[in-house]
Amino acid sequence: MSTEDQRAPRSLAAALRARDDTSLAALLRARPDLITPVPTDLTQLATRAGTRASVVRALERLDRFALQTAEALAVAGDPATYAELLGLMAGDARDQAVVDALPGALTALREQALIWGDEGSLRLVRTARELLAPSAQHPSPTGLGPSVREATAGMSPGRIQELVATAGLPSTHDSVSAVGALTALFTHRKKMAALLAKAPAESVDVLKRLMWGPPYGQVTADPAARLRWLLDRGLLLPTAPGTVVLPREVALHLREGRAHRTAEPVPPTVEPVATHRPQVVDATAAGQAYTTLATVEELLKDWHEGGPSVLRAGGLSVRDLKRTAVALDVSEPMAAFWVELAYAAGLLASDGEADERYAATPEYDEWLERPPADRWAQLAQAWLAATRTSGVVGGRDLKERALSALGPGLDRSAAPEVRHRVLTLLAGLPEGAVPDPEAVLARLRWERPLRGPQGQQSPQGAQGQQGQQGQQGQQGQQAAQGPQGDDDLRARLARWTLTEAELLGVTGRGALSAHGRALLGARSAPRPPTATPTPAAQDDPTGRSGPAGPTGPGDKLPAPHRAAAAGSPATPLSPPEQAVATAAAARLLAPLLPEPLDHVLLQADLTAVAPGPLRRPLADVLSVLADVESKGGATVYRFTPGSVRRALDAGRSASDLHAFLAEHSRTPVPQPLAYLIDDVARRHGHLRVGAASAYVRCDDDALLNEILADKRAAALRMRRLAPTVLATQADPAALLEGLRAMGFAPAAESAEGDVLITRAHAHRTPPRTAPEPVPDGPPVPDTTLLTAAIRAIRAGDLAATTPRKPTEDAAPLAPGELPRTSSAETLATMQAAVLTGEALWIGYVNAEGTASQRVIAPVRVEGGFVTAYDHTADEVRTYPLHRITGVAELADE
Repeated sequence: MSTEDQRAPRSLAAALRARDDTSLAALLRARPDLITPVPTDLTQLATRAGTRASVVRALERLDRFALQTAEALAVAGDPATYAELLGLMAGDARDQAVVDALPGALTALREQALIWGDEGSLRLVRTARELLAPSAQHPSPTGLGPSVREATAGMSPGRIQELVATAGLPSTHDSVSAVGALTALFTHRKKMAALLAKAPAESVDVLKRLMWGPPYGQVTADPAARLRWLLDRGLLLPTAPGTVVLPREVALHLREGRAHRTAEPVPPTVEPVATHRPQVVDATAAGQAYTTLATVEELLKDWHEGGPSVLRAGGLSVRDLKRTAVALDVSEPMAAFWVELAYAAGLLASDGEADERYAATPEYDEWLERPPADRWAQLAQAWLAATRTSGVVGGRDLKERALSALGPGLDRSAAPEVRHRVLTLLAGLPEGAVPDPEAVLARLRWERPLRGPQGQQSPQGAQGQQGQQGQQGQQGQQAAQGPQGDDDLRARLARWTLTEAELLGVTGRGALSAHGRALLGARSAPRPPTATPTPAAQDDPTGRSGPAGPTGPGDKLPAPHRAAAAGSPATPLSPPEQAVATAAAARLLAPLLPEPLDHVLLQADLTAVAPGPLRRPLADVLSVLADVESKGGATVYRFTPGSVRRALDAGRSASDLHAFLAEHSRTPVPQPLAYLIDDVARRHGHLRVGAASAYVRCDDDALLNEILADKRAAALRMRRLAPTVLATQADPAALLEGLRAMGFAPAAESAEGDVLITRAHAHRTPPRTAPEPVPDGPPVPDTTLLTAAIRAIRAGDLAATTPRKPTEDAAPLAPGELPRTSSAETLATMQAAVLTGEALWIGYVNAEGTASQRVIAPVRVEGGFVTAYDHTADEVRTYPLHRITGVAELADE
């Protein structure tokens, strides 16, 4: 056996066996489904890596060029040489970009265990070949059809000889050599060119229409002359009655050797369309971050005494969502986003009562006490990791049921990955640079071409669409290559990410802020020494413009290195890393947020202007004493009789209100406001309402006469019981509202005659945890788990591959099969090994019933146990003899 033959692996298991621990760890990290549960040895790992479900997941995570490389291998020979693959990818013209990128694509496929073998014998994993290779039922994404050998299978020998003769080739003695001669003709560039030079122009046009796919066409029982010329020479081959196919070799000749119409070795660049000063970006993002806090507070304050009811199927009703949108002064989709954000952060949940309603959680009260930057960081971190997607609210699920805010069915497992990737692309731009959204979408489609509509496009799904479309193939090819429209869920998630990041204050004016970079754990992208303004950046109000060049230094590197060069991690951070990054983001944001004020400016038109955010105690009291009239950089509050009465109902006296306003106003208290407070306070409580069903009492009988004479009181159906008492069948609450609507200021009283103080009752849910994100497949294992798993796999593989001495009466064991010996044979072999010091190969079944193979060196055998040095575990262990299935001696070498 030559040295080259010794190096070339003969199977995927052998290729994995040749890897070092670092390479195995990279494989298990990229394909975490292979480690659940931990394989017993490398043979089992290779088997699991070739299963259909695992291969589909691996193919879905390939970028477009790596996927194109795998598709080319699926239509190449098995095995294929590097030169053959290069010809399929770069064509006869040898595109230099493809030549440069192909080694990196092969490395990515090899690291993912989708291919194995050296450059002289590249083999695609069989399951991947079945998924990507062309067939009549599943056309290839390359648009190629079957080979001559595959298309002529089942054709009569006489017909094959006719094709050979008509093509100008000498006849052969058997069909196999005839098919080989025809294949050699079609793959010989000069001979094939000479043959096509003799073809009628109409026949060549037919071939050109089929060469990029679909390769199938329809013919009649009596084909036209242009088709007959092609059929007679095997340039078109029949596959079924009325159907012909263009052989793969003919199509590749017409394509000048290329498997794909357009190879895409380099990802689309994400270039800036405008640039702002980083300080402006950070300030704008900080202002929106403060608005985020104010909006969430306003939402939960609106639901302070208990929010909307929970639908029977879960979630908010359409009516309640509209009411929430009106209360927040936003659109309904934005209201759904804010509601879902509060829910994802654990600030909002259902109370679980019989009449179930939504309300703030105890976590909300703790959240309010934290510094503003920390509160924002909690919201931003929850958004970044959440799989619940508010953008799908209002749509329909697979069962045509409406999707409602806070309801089931909103989880999209791809959302965290897409959010992180979009922000990572922004982090790869120079500071202050605004990307083109369409360029971001194009980049995402290149990176995950198989993630299709609804986030569930897969190789078998794409091929299934193609099979159903049959001869319409073109649409099938587009489905296989990944959708290009806005129906792609990943594209919609990316658009929502850009919008939501701006709402949250992660970005400002479309550019990633400094605290946004910190939230990703990314370094600040270096600004180039020179900058050329772009036309789109000329309208920057700051008067400064920035670079509009390539995305960053990592764009032309192989895929595994691009994100690192952009100053950003390639995958979402682990929980401990994310906690550190979130704390860093809060520290950067804190100095940018406005300091809360302890004063307002009272004006003569019964309004108060808050020139900035107010401290919490002041804001809470002012929200009861006045109504918010307008929001923005400065909030305007309006004092009305109703708002003053609300403060009096909450237990405040007129003197308390005067003192409060005098303390917190930078301007003197206007006389109209003082009169308003005194006037309402003078009338407040003059009327008393209690339960009779309800009654009204007042020391001033003239006032009661006025009420009875008012036409608006007719609906209350009051009657006089005494000169100072009126009674009604209405309940006290309705009577209070009715009298207030008439312009009076009644006060409710208890059964003892005391005035009831109607402070708002804070309704809280029991302690609730935030919803757990729905993972997109198994979680990525950490370093500790990977180290332990690789050690266990290596140990099991050592036991499985250690050479054993052959025995005369025992049949050879199949791979993975445990040795079988009787109890007496096992005991005798163990005792002999103790005396000789030899190592043994044993099969062992633990208490949980898990079988494994081990290599041990017995030290002592007594009491039904064997104490031995376990070479696979690298430690001394004791095994019960009754759990050892069998034993075999190792070969001398």
